[in-house]
Amino acid sequence: MMRKILYSVIGFFAVLSLSSCGYNSMVKLDEQVQSQWAQVENVYQRRADLIPNLVASVKGAANFEQTTLTKVIEARAKATSVQVDPTKLTPESIAKFQAVQGELGSALGKLLVVSEKYPELKANQNFLELQSQLEGTENRITVERMKFNQVTQEYNSKIRTFPNNLTAGMFGFQKKGYFKAEAGSNKAPKVQF
Repeated sequence: MMRKILYSVIGFFAVLSLSSCGYNSMVKLDEQVQSQWAQVENVYQRRADLIPNLVASVKGAANFEQTTLTKVIEARAKATSVQVDPTKLTPESIAKFQAVQGELGSALGKLLVVSEKYPELKANQNFLELQSQLEGTENRITVERMKFNQVTQEYNSKIRTFPNNLTAGMFGFQKKGYFKAEAGSNKAPKVQF
């Protein structure tokens, strides 16, 4: 009987200790990271959803560079095929996701630059509207990535500080990856007229 009481008291203090070491707040922060990841995927999906309409508008332009369109279509297919498990947001998985999304962004950029050569596209209201929506989506992507990095930083700080790191280690909380700037983005592009 005394042992049961002693084990109950020890169990109570163990639960209280885990709670005070931040287990519950780590779970909450982990959920916030996963939720924000879902929002990042949402805005990238919005961009992917705009592309077929953009490509359809461009296809109508006479003699439009087919290789440019093909690259956009292929990059979209590749980007939408890479899925990241929100419970495994490692630096490697984020980098892989970011790389294919970067390829798509680059292909879209080339498409928009090439489209400047076509006056009928610049006068096409559907194309202009899609281009505007795409620009707005790119801004949303930037905002959501920034928010993701903020909640990830809060989570990573929580699991790495003492005594939380002890609880995090016991329960398998792992450091999450961040979105990072594209290679070479620290250099301003050369503009020639």
